[in-house]
Amino acid sequence: MEKLSVICPCCEATLTIDAQTGALLAHEEKTKKLSSFEELKGDLAKQKELREQLFAQEMSSVKDRERLLEEKFQEALKRADTDKNTPFKNPLDLD
Repeated sequence: MEKLSVICPCCEATLTIDAQTGALLAHEEKTKKLSSFEELKGDLAKQKELREQLFAQEMSSVKDRERLLEEKFQEALKRADTDKNTPFKNPLDLD
C-alpha cells in the first residue's frame, strides 16, 4: 500500500493519504510554538493601539459627517426658498 504525505498550505498540518483510494489515513497538526508572557503582552498592546486608532478615525469621520449633513441641509433650504413661486408637482399626478 502506497502512502502519500501532504502538507496543508493553510494550517501546515501533515496529511497521510492512501494513494490508491485517496482516503485520509492520518492527520498530524503542526506543533505550535508557545509564546512568552511578554510577547503576548506586546501583541495585546499592538492590538489595543490599532483599535484606538480605528476608533479615533471613526470619531473624526462622524464629526465631519455631521458638518457635511448640516451644509447639505442649509443648501437645500436655500434652494427651497428660491423655488417658492413654482407650485409643487406631485409625481403621481403626471400619469
